[in-house]
Amino acid sequence: MEFENLLINTKNNITTISINRPKNLNALNIKTLEEIANAINLSVENDKTKCIIITGAGDKAFIAGADIKEFMDYSSNNAYTFSETGNKLLFEVIENSPKPIIAMINGYALGGGLELAMACHIRVASDDSRMGLPEVSLGIIPGYGGTKRLPLLVGKGRAMEMIITGRMINAEEAKSFGLINYMVKKETLIDFCNELANKIILNSPNAIKYAIKSLNSNYKEGFDNFSDEILNFSKCFDSDDFKEGTSAFIEKRKPRFK
Repeated sequence: MEFENLLINTKNNITTISINRPKNLNALNIKTLEEIANAINLSVENDKTKCIIITGAGDKAFIAGADIKEFMDYSSNNAYTFSETGNKLLFEVIENSPKPIIAMINGYALGGGLELAMACHIRVASDDSRMGLPEVSLGIIPGYGGTKRLPLLVGKGRAMEMIITGRMINAEEAKSFGLINYMVKKETLIDFCNELANKIILNSPNAIKYAIKSLNSNYKEGFDNFSDEILNFSKCFDSDDFKEGTSAFIEKRKPRFK
């Protein structure tokens, strides 16, 4: 299968999926979400793939969020479908993949980009990476599991502060918070992730599959399939704050919320 926005490489039982929109800092649009989901499903079905690495093309960004231009005119109904579909199409597919997925964070991981990394089983970041959930600056909230997965990784207090301030944190903070598993020098990032993947694939694929399933089951009760986040995310899209936040982003100015 040919992909417009991805680069795929499989070598030594490791499939690397690179989001290839460097001019847009690898921002996620609907087509890219669909392509990533297709690439993961094909990799899961491919007997030659035992571990998957997701990263961003170029040297600036892993994924710098969602493509704002694509959803700035959405209503709450559009936004509900956008969030629900994205969660089912990709983010739950990543989290529940029977083959381990490593997020190789090589720069900015913001908004939907950080949410995608959090859905992965392991996160490794270069020492110059920056991470955050800046959605409140656009008049919305995270809509791809950010309010659910972040507190599981860093605790409620840190998650609350990160989300309501919208601030970015550096890789050192992310490591100390427990948001990432490893912080490494940028020049060693690819080798480190491949070495980590090689350690994983020495083990039983069947056991790994059931370990992932068992670990994930610990955190499912009470989530209600993320429906409350999807609903609250979509409600933001009918607000004046959302219109001002997205307009300010496109116009490269600070928002003036009333």
